[in-house]
Amino acid sequence: MSRLTARDLTLAYDDRTVVHDLDLAVPDGRVTVIVGPNACGKSTTLRALGRLLKPRRGAVLLDGAELAKIPTKKIARAIGLLPQSPAAPEAITVADLVSRGRQPHQSWWQQWSDEDERAVTEAMRRTDVTALADRPVDELSGGQRQRVWIAMALAQETDLLLLDEPTTFLDIAHQVEVLDLVRRLNHDQGRTVVIVLHDLNQAARYADHLVAMKEGHVVAEGPPSEVVTAALVREVFGLESMVIPCPVTGAPLVVPGEPYRPEGGEGSGVPEATEPAKG
Repeated sequence: MSRLTARDLTLAYDDRTVVHDLDLAVPDGRVTVIVGPNACGKSTTLRALGRLLKPRRGAVLLDGAELAKIPTKKIARAIGLLPQSPAAPEAITVADLVSRGRQPHQSWWQQWSDEDERAVTEAMRRTDVTALADRPVDELSGGQRQRVWIAMALAQETDLLLLDEPTTFLDIAHQVEVLDLVRRLNHDQGRTVVIVLHDLNQAARYADHLVAMKEGHVVAEGPPSEVVTAALVREVFGLESMVIPCPVTGAPLVVPGEPYRPEGGEGSGVPEATEPAKG
């Protein structure tokens, strides 16, 4: 079952085509993670899923209807999107920025409500930014700002949440906190989440459904235990590796070796894993 799908999707910037004839069905109520090398089209695909980028060809569908034909406010009540490196208005405070996540739920006859207050308070609590409420966003560290933007996306309270590199600028402890938070939102509230990540091991740990992209195409998709193999890592990232079960979660864990050298190159320093990790 999927509320959000892409059909024959081709995406381009001016004359440069980035994504080619992509078909994707986002599993409803699951965490989908998109991975791939730089410039492979993963962030571009996420922008199209959130209607920030108009397809050159094909369509993105929400509940069977083309996003391009759905009113913007209706989309904002269904899909929350946190892009890469968002920019905050100058001197805006943390509380005010998080509160902007409630705009899709307001109208001229109903402004700020108790429900809005509850959603903002809960979002700030979950992202551990309550103590920063009165601080200007532009005075925060990169990691603090990232958590504030995530809080704004959570305050929107959409069934679908799209996150483009949400762990950028965060240290490892806060990366885990943020991804654990996303996982809890999925488990506790049934939210469908799509995340773009660079870290393949984090993707394998948190994804129910993993999508691997290369040069604008989907190379493989499915459960991480089936998708993450040494052969896939070599094909997508050009890296020899061994894939073993993570001792903590059982998810596939990629142990990197040397860059892949086809035909006649020197051998890898890490033996190839012949079976995908189970988990």
